[in-house]
Amino acid sequence: MKLINNKLLLFILFFGIVWLNSFIGTNDYANWWIENILTFITLIVLVLTYRYFRFSIKSYFLITLFLCLHVYGSKYTYAENVFGYGLKDVLQLSRNPYDRIVHFSFGFLLYLPLKELFKNGLKYPFHLSVSLPVVMVLALSGGFEILEWLIADIFFKAHGESYLGTQGDVWDAQKDMALAFLGSAISFFLFYKMNSVKKTD
Repeated sequence: MKLINNKLLLFILFFGIVWLNSFIGTNDYANWWIENILTFITLIVLVLTYRYFRFSIKSYFLITLFLCLHVYGSKYTYAENVFGYGLKDVLQLSRNPYDRIVHFSFGFLLYLPLKELFKNGLKYPFHLSVSLPVVMVLALSGGFEILEWLIADIFFKAHGESYLGTQGDVWDAQKDMALAFLGSAISFFLFYKMNSVKKTD
């Protein structure tokens, strides 16, 4: 049995390039480190648990895609993201939407990895393994917003405003949580629909 899948190696290499580029090209190194605290924690957990539990290659692709979106956001800060400004101009939006994209992607892209964790890792029954990821996304989103408050208002006050990136929206946290929940709900319904089609074939 191969120690590591060739496709996974490509994902690691690609992410490494994106991550390094985000650091080299950042306009705020202090904010980059703050933004990437959870990135470091996530990678450490994935490495340490790889021996005991492995996601499917599809899930690793989705995890890689989400992490790339996140670290690209840390390059400029979410509120000042260049790609987001491009979307803002094209779609004639009132704010840079990049943070909204990443929060939606959190739910949409990480639904499958969470489902696999519940089903294959924790051995939960099918009905729980397909529904709990939606609940988990909402819980993690709420926890992240609390963590943002702690980081911005208590631990790193000097960089609080750039880290939060609310862009003047008092309901920013609630909207971020709602988009993450929406992303996971869409993934749930897509999975449920595809699973139903397979059963009827």
